[in-house]
Amino acid sequence: MPSEPRAGLASGAGAGHEGWPDGFADGEANRRAVMILASIPGLSPRRLLEAARGQGSAAACLERVRAGGLGTDADRQAASGVDPAALETRLAERGARFVPAGSEEYPPELGDLPDPPAALFVRGRPLSDIPARVAVVGARNCSALGEEVAVAVGRGLADAGVGVVSGGARGIDTAAHRGSLDAGGPTVCVLGSGIDVTYPLRNARLLDRIVEVGAVVSEYPPGVPAQPFRFPARNRIVAAMSGAVVIVEGAAGSGSLITADFALELGRPVYAVPGPVTSPLSEVPLALIREGAGMIRGAEDLLLDIGHLDPLTHRREADAGKEAGSRSPGGDLSAQEEAVLGAVAGPTLPEQVARAAGMELGEVVPILLGLELRGLVRTVGGRVDHRLSGRR
Repeated sequence: MPSEPRAGLASGAGAGHEGWPDGFADGEANRRAVMILASIPGLSPRRLLEAARGQGSAAACLERVRAGGLGTDADRQAASGVDPAALETRLAERGARFVPAGSEEYPPELGDLPDPPAALFVRGRPLSDIPARVAVVGARNCSALGEEVAVAVGRGLADAGVGVVSGGARGIDTAAHRGSLDAGGPTVCVLGSGIDVTYPLRNARLLDRIVEVGAVVSEYPPGVPAQPFRFPARNRIVAAMSGAVVIVEGAAGSGSLITADFALELGRPVYAVPGPVTSPLSEVPLALIREGAGMIRGAEDLLLDIGHLDPLTHRREADAGKEAGSRSPGGDLSAQEEAVLGAVAGPTLPEQVARAAGMELGEVVPILLGLELRGLVRTVGGRVDHRLSGRR
């Protein structure tokens, strides 16, 4: 699954589908027609694309809908109820814009899909301003470690100038977006609802932050509610817009596996972060790795694989850091602190840490508390584990 290092992460080279016909949305009449067609809930992108290849233009496709040659009676009724001018006003009120297929901002790599959206609704920066993109997705009900990994990967990608694409869901998606934002990077959120519908509601502030430096994207017009069947459709756009896909945790049958499958069909490299073999959240990443996905431990591994870090330069910098005695937050440690930290091997009970360090539990507990305050370890479910920033 992993490919040779790639200089252009969003090159659009993939499955080789034809995409929308040239000139499909050119001109004001076609633009208005695309707005109406994109607002018909029963008209799937695949079916519309088939018609477009025969008709050539959006206006011609809309005429077929109105004449009964394309879609159902319900589709014709839906088309008659769309007022493009009113839709434009509603988009403007939400700070959103309409991006039809073939326009300068429309991501050309979406043409790799067998069912690309006829248009996107976008808030925030132009998508063309974020040319290098990697998707980071995973479990909604993630572990504390999975969340930490996703934040670190998002931050590392942003530091390297790579945009993070995800779906705005709780858990790994939110953590990846947040990591990118914390590093000042442009992140892209693809919604499974209308461009003006915040889902989940708890992410309202997150979406506002994304709009400030990145972009929020949807193939659905204003007012379309979040529904379960829209999320797999959203995942195909996440995969297509990205030059690579990273899976951080996922139980069997999760949406993260759907995104990975879309990526493989599109020829995008897939990477996964391994987890404990006993954890249900490790099922998808470990299965993907076993089948050939690239195994990464964090952003550095990924950036090296996709060609955004020079291996020789990275090795020299790492060696220089070791020689200088650099260490993650925590500064100089005492001999006892070193012994306790060295005894933490994966999620470990304090009693096991004490035995491994040859110390009494009463001595170890305050030392662990001090290490946690310094950001070197964390406690989850009564077990102690290293923080990513504190691993040496």
